[in-house]
Amino acid sequence: MSGLLSAAGLGLVGPGGPTPADPTRRGPEELRTLAEEAGRELEGAPALEIARWAAETFGDRFCVTSSMADGVLAHLVSRVAPGVDVVFLDTGLHFPETLRVRDEVARRLPVNVRSIRPRMTVGQQDGQYGPRLFNRSPDDCCQLRKVEPLERALTGYDAWAAGLRRDESPTRANTPVVAFDARRGRVKVNPIAAWTQRDVDAYVARHDIPVNELLSRGYGSIGCWPCTRRTKAGEDPRAGRWAMFEKTECGLHT
Repeated sequence: MSGLLSAAGLGLVGPGGPTPADPTRRGPEELRTLAEEAGRELEGAPALEIARWAAETFGDRFCVTSSMADGVLAHLVSRVAPGVDVVFLDTGLHFPETLRVRDEVARRLPVNVRSIRPRMTVGQQDGQYGPRLFNRSPDDCCQLRKVEPLERALTGYDAWAAGLRRDESPTRANTPVVAFDARRGRVKVNPIAAWTQRDVDAYVARHDIPVNELLSRGYGSIGCWPCTRRTKAGEDPRAGRWAMFEKTECGLHT
């Protein structure tokens, strides 16, 4: 995070002081042990089995996060945890096609979609940090519009699932199926880490999953519209994200 942002500007320091500890939450060392054991034991297991382990281990303290490129992960987890919370970070800069997938997932699947917004609107952010922060300092923009909202969204959960896949980019090639997210003190579950794009396509066809229309228009990976372009032949799926910067992740998965 650059000097542009302060703790107060991020909303990380509030007048009420720190949030009281939740007595029902597992401690970080217990969560770390659970994650390390599960990461070893579930490597190579089917995605549904990994999702079932998370749902049975954490119950309602487990959620799914989704960028709404498709509804695959939400559907998969809902098969073993109907009514599961699905967290969507509504940055205010999404393509309309992305918001349509979110609404379709909420309408068609047995899940509870939670749209989490940043503390500031895009206009308020422009007023405080200057217009088009995403062009000048994309890391700061992601911090404000994605990373901090995720921190708030995960309050009350011990574990969260993400749709990371090893075939998406070199930076994700070693993604574990279960790991301890030390930064957030929670277990991170990646049920489809070992899937290929062919596996995803087959699952979509088999279960009639909502899919973002932009994927059929040359976008390999979909984020906020100012920082996403179509990918070129031979590029990895995430090459169209922050293409003008030496940046490959928004900060949610680092």
